[in-house]
Amino acid sequence: MLPEQSYIPTVFENYVTNVNFDGKLVELALWDTAGQEEYDRLRPLSYPESDVILVVFSVDFPTSLQNVQDKWWPEVAHFCEGVPTILVATKIDLRRDEGTKRMLSAQGQVPVASEQGIAVAREIGAKYIECSAKLGQNVQEVFALALKESMKGKWGKMVKQRRCVVT
Repeated sequence: MLPEQSYIPTVFENYVTNVNFDGKLVELALWDTAGQEEYDRLRPLSYPESDVILVVFSVDFPTSLQNVQDKWWPEVAHFCEGVPTILVATKIDLRRDEGTKRMLSAQGQVPVASEQGIAVAREIGAKYIECSAKLGQNVQEVFALALKESMKGKWGKMVKQRRCVVT
């Protein structure tokens, strides 16, 4: 039996690496910001100079998609006007997981459908992609899309600077 996994909330974590993109070496800096309310005043300090924003929700937690509309998008729109945004659905493998479906059903909910995520992405003007880290499905594509979008300026032209900051 595997040990029970516990959730340890993120405060601010970052990861920097060099990646090859379109034949060029690009520095990719990922910032994972805290979602807890007590960090609401600190989080905006991580937004300046961001080249792309990934707003992430989990398909097994429908409230997380609602939070995109109620909390995350208004904050991103305020502090990151004009920055390309990608809405990312995670844990898509759990859409078919019977345990997840039972748990959500007991709460009067169902896993978030692709169509719901697409609708929210359209509403907020974001690109949309889904992934499953557990299955390794589309994870690389999330970062490839982030790199591609980060290289676009506000008007959709490729910028000369080869740096990508993902918040």
